Amino acid sequence: MTELAAMPRYEAYKDSGVEGAGIIPANWAFNRIKNEIVLLTGYPFKSEKYTSEGIKLARGINVKQGVLDWKDTQYWPEITSELKQYLLKAGDILIGMDGSKVGKNFCWVANEELPILLLQRVARLRTKEKLDSRFLYWNLACNRFLNWVNQSKTDPMVPHIAPKDIQDYQITFPSVNEQKAIAAYLDTKTTQIDQAITIKEQQIELLKERRQILIQNAVTHGLDPQVPMRDSGVEWIGEIPAHWEVVANRSLFKERVEPGREGLPLLMVSIHSGVSDDEVSDEENIRGRVKIEDKTKYNLVKPGDIVFNMMRAWQGAIGAVRVDGMVSPAYIIATPIGAINSKFYEYQYRSPIFIQQMDRFSKGITDFRKRLYWDEYKQLLTILPPEDEQKAIVAHIEVESDKIDKAITLQQQQIEKLKEYRATLINSAVTGKIKVTPLT
Repeated sequence: MTELAAMPRYEAYKDSGVEGAGIIPANWAFNRIKNEIVLLTGYPFKSEKYTSEGIKLARGINVKQGVLDWKDTQYWPEITSELKQYLLKAGDILIGMDGSKVGKNFCWVANEELPILLLQRVARLRTKEKLDSRFLYWNLACNRFLNWVNQSKTDPMVPHIAPKDIQDYQITFPSVNEQKAIAAYLDTKTTQIDQAITIKEQQIELLKERRQILIQNAVTHGLDPQVPMRDSGVEWIGEIPAHWEVVANRSLFKERVEPGREGLPLLMVSIHSGVSDDEVSDEENIRGRVKIEDKTKYNLVKPGDIVFNMMRAWQGAIGAVRVDGMVSPAYIIATPIGAINSKFYEYQYRSPIFIQQMDRFSKGITDFRKRLYWDEYKQLLTILPPEDEQKAIVAHIEVESDKIDKAITLQQQQIEKLKEYRATLINSAVTGKIKVTPLT
C-alpha cells in the first residue's frame, strides 16, 4: 500500500459518473463496452460429434480464472465455412456465462493456445481500435466487474450473466498507448504479487507437513531420541521404543451404543479437525442430513470416547470426544476399557500410516461405498506407550502445533494483504487513481 501512495497522480480529475469508478483523469473517456468491442457467443456444437483430436473447443468448463484449462479437452474435426466466424484470435477475451464462479471465470487468449473454436455459453469479446484487449482484461479483473455481474444475475440459484449485461458494463480508458502501458505494468506487478503468494502458500504446506511429521514421529517413536528401540513386528509401523507395545484395539476399547437425550449438543466428526465441541449448525447439517427430532435416534458420547464416521474413516474422520454430546448413528463409538489418553489416540489414528490401515480394513468395492465397521476397527493395530508418556506426547504435540499454527496464521494474513494490495492496484490503475509510467 505504501508503494501505491508514493505513485504519481494525474494533474486533473473529473467525475466519471460510472458506478464504482469515481473520479477519473480529466483526459480519460468512459463508455459501455458494447461500443468498444464485438461480442459473440459460441456455436452449439453437438457433444456426440466431439472427436479425440482436431480443433480445441473453448467450453465453459475450460474458461477459468485468468487461464484456459485444458484438463478436460474436446475437439472438433474440421473448420467449415459456417464455423470460421467462431475461430478465436490472439487477444480475444473469453467470459464463462454460467456457473458458481460467473464473473470470475474469464481469460485472455494467447497466440500459443490457437487454434480454438468457440462453444455456446461462452462469450467472446474482441476489442475495436480504441481499446487494448489486455487493458480490457484488467478491467474485468477489477472487483467492480464482479460486483456488476452479481447485480446483473437474475436468478441467484442459477448463476448466469447474459450478453446484454456484459455489453452494458462501463469502463474508463485513456489513449491506446497509455492503455498498453497500464496493461504491461499490471502484467508485471501482478505476476510478482502472484509469485509472492505462491511462495507463502508453499510455506504453509511445508509447515503443515512439518506438523504431520512431528505428530507421526511422536506417536510412533516417543520424545526421547536416546531410548532403546525394537522391531515392532509390524512392517508398516517399523521400530518402536523397546518398552512400548503393539496391541489390537479390542484390548483397549469396547463399542458403546446408548441413546441420546435432550439438552446435549449434536456433534460431528470432520476429516480436518476430528470431533467438534459444539452443536452442528443448521447449515452444516443440511449438507449432511436433516436433524432427527427424536433424540433417542442419536447415540450418546462422553469425554474420552473415540468416535469415527464409518463411511469416512478411510479419509481420517476420527477423533476424541471432549464434551458430553450426541452423534449420528452413522458413527461408531469406541469407549476406553482402561485408563488411556484419548487425545494421544486421536493423534495416532489421524496420522497417515494409521489412516492407511483404516483404509485397508474398510469394506467396499469403491471409495464411495467403503465402510469401517466395529468388527474391523477392533482388529486394528495400535501402539501402546505407558499412560504418562501418552500425556507427555500430547502436551509436546500441542505446544509445537500451536507454534506452527501461529506461523501458518501469519502466512495466511500476509497472503490476504497481498491479495488486497493486488485488487487495489488493479482498480487504481484501470481507473486512473495512479499514473502509470511505462516500465523500463
